[in-house]
Amino acid sequence: MHQELKELAAAWAARPVEERLGMTRREFMTFCATLATTLGLPTGAHAAVEKAMEAKRRPSVIWLHFQECTGCTESMLRAEHPTLEKLILDVISLDYHETLFAAAGHQIEAALKSAMTENKGQYVLVVEGAIPTRDNGIYCKVAGQTAIEMTRKVAADAAAVIAIGSCASWGGMPATDPNPTGAVGVHKIIDKPVVNIPGCPPNPYNFLATVVHFLTFGSLPPVDHLNRPLFAYSRLIHEHCERRAHFDAGRFAMEFGDEGHRKGYCLYKLGCKGPETYANCPTILFGDAGSGTWPVGCGHPCIGCTEEGVGFTKPIHTLARVKNLEPPTTYPGTKEPQGKGFTVGAGAVLAAVAGAAAGAGAMVARNLGKGTDGGASGGEGGKSGPAGN
Repeated sequence: MHQELKELAAAWAARPVEERLGMTRREFMTFCATLATTLGLPTGAHAAVEKAMEAKRRPSVIWLHFQECTGCTESMLRAEHPTLEKLILDVISLDYHETLFAAAGHQIEAALKSAMTENKGQYVLVVEGAIPTRDNGIYCKVAGQTAIEMTRKVAADAAAVIAIGSCASWGGMPATDPNPTGAVGVHKIIDKPVVNIPGCPPNPYNFLATVVHFLTFGSLPPVDHLNRPLFAYSRLIHEHCERRAHFDAGRFAMEFGDEGHRKGYCLYKLGCKGPETYANCPTILFGDAGSGTWPVGCGHPCIGCTEEGVGFTKPIHTLARVKNLEPPTTYPGTKEPQGKGFTVGAGAVLAAVAGAAAGAGAMVARNLGKGTDGGASGGEGGKSGPAGN
């Protein structure tokens, strides 16, 4: 039976890739171009992605589960381009996954050993869930091994290690104070590079694009200082949010269900962490269900789940620290009463400030090149913005 399954798998693999993925040739080329664009690759790189997916052997993937809710796997189950069965049968070879396996007990552990032996030095290790370290890691065991022992053993011969989800990336929910099990991210217990794909859950296409990059170039994509792929985590959510124009104009929802909330105003005052969270949620969305299918688009503030020290740490109602003040550099005050417009008094103040600035400019021009005995006087100027108003 095992030999028959191998023959069937080989016959299926020999079919054109677009047929195996259930796409037309044009759709497959569009799919490759989309992946190349997602990865931030230069023009023409889609040809390399296309060639790799057609010709290269599917990478063996060993997927471990530890302290987590299985939400990362659940998000994979809902992927549509490609669907999960196409992903695990035609893009990768998912050789070990405790949730998706039909087998159990000694059979699934035998599959793990077989995958490690047959693909030594070539398989990709994916870890979902935090690693408990307190009391020698006894709070999470699989087949008699602690999460620490199992991760180190499998990582030793892995070609690449990917931590999927916030729990595996930096501890996530299990590491929330007081962190009774000593939960940490994967990179804390092994001495190999780890690519982190945080999120609760992370977008499945960030994982897919990371694997395709490995398949195409034999290496994982460039990462930031937190080992997150730059193609997915180099921009603040705030920069691409569809509610950003309301933030710039000073239009905020003040309470859930109020008029501003119903009109789609900015959720900053409701605790949205988008201004201090790096992720591509507003551009890639979730669930393939159309526009607006991400938390802020649905009316809920971002909780900052991709940022260590923000997600599961900062209270949901706490205002975010705005990291980027451009553009523009003069935001409306986020603590001003809603609807307060330009007044005669404000105009007088603005005119006075403008006059003072003009006078100062004239004095600077007059004194250019002159030596003076007195020291320059002045104070520290403050920058206006949401954090300072």
